[in-house]
Amino acid sequence: MKILLTGGCGFIGSNLVRHLIRRTDHLVVNFDKLTYAGNPRSLADLGDAGRYEHHLVDVADPRVVRETLSEVDPDAVIHLAAESHVDRSIDGPAEFVQTNLVGTFCMLDAATRHFKSLCVDRRQHFRFLHVSTDEVYGSLGDEGSFHESSVYDPRSPYAASKAGADHLARAWHHTYGLPVLVTNTCNNYGPYQFPEKLIPLMILKCLREETLPVYGAGTNVREWVHVEDHVRALRRVLARGKVGETYHVGSGYRRRNLDLVRQICQIMDHVCPRANDQSYSRLIDFVADRPGHDHRYAIDSSKIRREIGWSPEIAFETGLAETVRWYVDHESWWQDVLNATDPLKRLGDAE
Repeated sequence: MKILLTGGCGFIGSNLVRHLIRRTDHLVVNFDKLTYAGNPRSLADLGDAGRYEHHLVDVADPRVVRETLSEVDPDAVIHLAAESHVDRSIDGPAEFVQTNLVGTFCMLDAATRHFKSLCVDRRQHFRFLHVSTDEVYGSLGDEGSFHESSVYDPRSPYAASKAGADHLARAWHHTYGLPVLVTNTCNNYGPYQFPEKLIPLMILKCLREETLPVYGAGTNVREWVHVEDHVRALRRVLARGKVGETYHVGSGYRRRNLDLVRQICQIMDHVCPRANDQSYSRLIDFVADRPGHDHRYAIDSSKIRREIGWSPEIAFETGLAETVRWYVDHESWWQDVLNATDPLKRLGDAE
């Protein structure tokens, strides 16, 4: 197959590109306009793969998307490109509406035109996989989990833009017959994640001996899946998913933010001890909470396990330790990011 993937220089996208190149014979074409979080160095380890190409495309530019998608002539589309940081969406929601909503519309429109131009046999196998988040469902209390049929209740500009994109994807399936699949995932972690996100942020702040900001009391709960498990799920859904269906990609590994930060500190104490022999946990600093901070996310992933045959393979403790080690060992990657941007500063305080 020739798979068109959007946002392939981002965190999940770059891991998916590597997975497809190394584990399949597919050709992979990447649409990525290289925003602050799109780093082509994240794919440098591919070398001269011969089955990968990058097009500098803004998914929110309808003309360029239509023309380039038609030239690429893909057998499937995996739409990952998105602005994804909640704090950043609080400070600047316009970019999230443009990329996540307008960009999704442009991709759906171009994919539909392409789909209708295909011969009957290629139409039967064409798929458009829209990748989304559990944040579209809003906040949970102390118990329960989100199901594929849960009511949408987004609470941040980021979540609202992704919820709108999900609705567009399903509408294009029901109205125009585009063979759409939707996945919603919990928080991802692993190598090549932009340092504004919680886990790499805490690792890098430890390495720089800076305070570790924990929002509020640190009692907010998130579910975590390793990015390699997630990309395996995407590949499986693309191959085996039922058109028009939604699948949750979760792990069951749920942690309070404070407990997660302490766990990172414990790993860092072992991997990279401080010169003064004090634990990195001494650097934890409780700061003003994020506006509208959702209390808890948890998703039920029994459907994808039952119908697709996917389940996570990487235990959270193992994956987290490996992730910490990756950042410790890849200073050149994250130092280049720090030199180009300022991802460690506080965003989203709505002042």
